[in-house]
Amino acid sequence: MLILSPTPVTLWIGIIALILIGTLSVLTWRRSPHRGRTAVLELLRIVAAIAVVMLLWQPEWRTIVTPDTQPKIVILWDDSKSMTTIDAPLPPALSDKADVVSRAAWVQKALASDLWKPLEADGANDVIAMPFAVPNKDPQVLSGTDLDTPLAEVLAKQTNLRAVILFSDGDYNLGQPPVGTAQKMRLRGVPLFPIPVGSQDRLPDLDLLAVTAPSYGITGENVQIPFTVRSSLDRQIRTIVRLRDENGREHTKGIILPPNTETYDSVLWRLEKEGSSTLELSIPVAEGELIAKNNARKFVIAGQPQKIRVLVIETLPRWEYRFLRNALSRDPGVELSCLLFHPEIGLGGGKDYIQEFPPKLEDLAKYDVIFLGDVGVSRDQLTKDQCALIRGLVENQASGVVFMPGPQGNQFSLLDTELSDLMPVILDDTQRKGIGEAIASPLSLTTEGRSSLLTMLGNNEEENPAIWRRLPGFYWNAAVIKAKGGAEVLAVHANRRGKFGPIPLIVTKPAGNGKVLFMGIDSAWRWRRGVEDLYHYRFWGQVARWMSYQRNMASGQRVRLFFTPERPQPGTTVTLNANAFDANGAPLEKGTVAIDLTSPDGHSQRIELQKNSSAWGAFSGRFKVDQPGAWKIRATASGAEDKPLETTLLAQGVDIEKTGQPARPEVLEEMARVSRGRVIHPAQLTDLVKEITALPEPRPLESRIPLWSHWTTLTALISLLGVFWTGRKLNGMF
Repeated sequence: MLILSPTPVTLWIGIIALILIGTLSVLTWRRSPHRGRTAVLELLRIVAAIAVVMLLWQPEWRTIVTPDTQPKIVILWDDSKSMTTIDAPLPPALSDKADVVSRAAWVQKALASDLWKPLEADGANDVIAMPFAVPNKDPQVLSGTDLDTPLAEVLAKQTNLRAVILFSDGDYNLGQPPVGTAQKMRLRGVPLFPIPVGSQDRLPDLDLLAVTAPSYGITGENVQIPFTVRSSLDRQIRTIVRLRDENGREHTKGIILPPNTETYDSVLWRLEKEGSSTLELSIPVAEGELIAKNNARKFVIAGQPQKIRVLVIETLPRWEYRFLRNALSRDPGVELSCLLFHPEIGLGGGKDYIQEFPPKLEDLAKYDVIFLGDVGVSRDQLTKDQCALIRGLVENQASGVVFMPGPQGNQFSLLDTELSDLMPVILDDTQRKGIGEAIASPLSLTTEGRSSLLTMLGNNEEENPAIWRRLPGFYWNAAVIKAKGGAEVLAVHANRRGKFGPIPLIVTKPAGNGKVLFMGIDSAWRWRRGVEDLYHYRFWGQVARWMSYQRNMASGQRVRLFFTPERPQPGTTVTLNANAFDANGAPLEKGTVAIDLTSPDGHSQRIELQKNSSAWGAFSGRFKVDQPGAWKIRATASGAEDKPLETTLLAQGVDIEKTGQPARPEVLEEMARVSRGRVIHPAQLTDLVKEITALPEPRPLESRIPLWSHWTTLTALISLLGVFWTGRKLNGMF
């Protein structure tokens, strides 16, 4: 059936246009010497005019389908993992006992009850029950709850739909918001009756939410493994965190979990072997906790040997420099180079010494960490160009730089170079020589310092604060006003304060792809008192390894690769950063870096990294992780196809369906309100039949095709006008 919907204005415009065109066609026909051919052309003109006017009146082709089957009542029930939460009390309509069962068991009892028989009596309605959000058995497929799609499919498939009943906890995490489909149900006259299942209060539980371990660690060294625990218990819990490997070796740490909050902490683990190890972090089940499955998480971490290349630049061989040089030279994992600009005797010489600042990029690019002592810009020290090279090394090649100012105040001259932005603190220009103390002053760890791997001098977190309290104090410190924005203060002066609070003395900050450390005292060598090299060697060894971590994440002969985040979840975009070198070891200036990715399911793709605007052979690119598991990465620089770098990125499986989460009846209430239905609470189940019985018969389905915006209408009109134009041309020729 064709339906026109003109407005009064468009109606009169169309009528007047048809009268004028009809009059014009008649006059043209009378004046034409070829009345037969002209009559056909003018008839085409009138037909085209009528078509245009009808389009102006918004024509629709309407089809009404009268169902010939019984009215349908569809019962949709949520079969997702969140429905296994045990927090649903059985109402009297389903059980004589006031038991608390899982949400899924509650739904099954409701489906198996006699509540639905009155609806099917005498064939009045067909009742259809079907599940949705059924968990997928394939671990590579993300399982979750989509409330919108099941409702949309029911509307599309059922032609005689009377009502929809929805059993759910309201917790959806996939698909579009279900309110849109609820609006379509309202337009079709199909009410929705949601039945919320589950409690709005979170179950008593300890949930190990995340373990963000690094992808690798250095063999024989400690790695720091951060984790997050959420407690929904109403009391404080004293418990332990247990970290265990596949061989049964374990490490424990005591923690305190406040009630109803998330706790962020970390635990140390010493890697004893090379290669991958599977570790499990767990917390014991607390008294009153109802869910034990989320108290443990497994992850993989790789142990690898590492040779860190360090460059130490200094002027006077003060005690701090001498003991630092000894500590690094005796470290089997460090390859040391020293550049000493002695103001009286010239360049220092001997084992581990070099005679000039690395003159070429390929010479400087080999260093993972640079220690800048009491050195600055002058004729016999560094140049501004060399300072720019150090900054480029840090920002583009993920190296680290350690600022270690001294009593000469030479580092103030670095503030006029490109290293100024890398300095993580603001120095006091009125006290260039620093601040001397008559008595020893101790360092005080901040909250960040107590949990940082850099300042971890003990074998575990419990003994670390006591060790720092016993350390010998310092007699000199740099004059620092405050830390810059984005910096992390690890230790402060315990006895002095400035106008911005305690004076920061050990400060870290990211810089491009690299890291920066400011060490504002020159007495770390005093930490050897009574314990020899124990704490002094450990501290500087940890500094060197921490600052070179990203740079050595994956290294090959021609390509160095690092990525963030290290353990992405599905849906996360991973940033790939690469440094490429030519055959001589110099940063690659002309060429490309290609990344071949192989996903856990075997699909491959190639990514061409884009060269950054620098002379350091830096390239970057991105890709999106869409599934958990091991992603194989193969990086190749142009001209080095026979020497690719191969590594693995482990994507953590994300479980978006969680048990123990509170139900969300507010979602179901909004859906019911939009569809003009009603929320049926568990205690009102007996009222549901009355509500549905009182509903009118389903309206016949009405299908509308808007001809005024359909592509076939436009095609037909253009074709008609084309025939008319062609006919007019031919009529004028003969």
